[in-house]
Amino acid sequence: MSEAPDGANARLGVDPRARRFLDLIAAGARRRDGAPTLAELRAATNGLATFAAPPPPVERRDDVIAGDRVAARFYAPPGIGDAPSPALVYFHGGGWISGGIASHDAICATLSARGACRVIAVDYRLAPEHRFPAALDDGRAALRAIAGRPRRYGVDPQRLGIAGDSAGANLAVVLAREAPAPLALQLLLCPVLSPLARTASREALASGWLIEEATMAAYWDGYGVPGLSPDDPQVAPLAAGDFAGLPPALVHVAEFDPLRDEGELYASALAAAGVRAELVVHAGLIHHFYGLGGIVPAAQTAFERVCDGLARAWALGA
Repeated sequence: MSEAPDGANARLGVDPRARRFLDLIAAGARRRDGAPTLAELRAATNGLATFAAPPPPVERRDDVIAGDRVAARFYAPPGIGDAPSPALVYFHGGGWISGGIASHDAICATLSARGACRVIAVDYRLAPEHRFPAALDDGRAALRAIAGRPRRYGVDPQRLGIAGDSAGANLAVVLAREAPAPLALQLLLCPVLSPLARTASREALASGWLIEEATMAAYWDGYGVPGLSPDDPQVAPLAAGDFAGLPPALVHVAEFDPLRDEGELYASALAAAGVRAELVVHAGLIHHFYGLGGIVPAAQTAFERVCDGLARAWALGA
């Protein structure tokens, strides 16, 4: 596991454009009185979409699946038609309480175009209006619908994977453990795998790094229900214990992300259980780097590396 940078020295190693972005975020936070409201947290997640690099051209269509229960957006590389193709079922980040198809449109479109696959973005219900396990229920229903009739969605059933970023990666990992059919891979971007973890990176980067401990606590307060432990494997898949038989994983974390250690621990646990796991620590970058390519050139380069690794995995028969 990487050594956690201390707060003072960390700023020296972070990418200059990312540091400037963090400074702007901090300036806005200083003008706010008290903790952010739910509306402010949702506005912040939606606002991040403006910092993504413009995606390559893709085909998009919106639909409702799983017996008209779950909305989804389908992305495909241009000209792919109905041919059975590799596909990712994708879950957006946002702390289970924010985000949606629009906030992650550029991310999903880029994964589809550059990663050479279909992407099916699931518009799961958000907390606190719909607390645990609503998001998992929606994801479960969507995954079953796609795995149950893959040809209907142009999916090659041997190359169906699951993916997500941040809290969406949390959902993806939980659902990968119970998938109705074997999955080809997991693609995880800056995953949160234990909501209230006390890792070295969470302690060293507790504030001032886009995602903060206070915000993580607010996310958990919105998502959890009475009697649900933050260590329950349904919300903290790192606590599951047995990792054998899970799909191969591509795990991408950022050096200056408080959640970095969780991704590293998950990759290590998979490898120890005999599961193929490729871990990439993106030096100098921060949480949500994959959505900051419009303002941080190094972040866009890193996201292109994510997509190229995904395309390579499909080509090698993931």
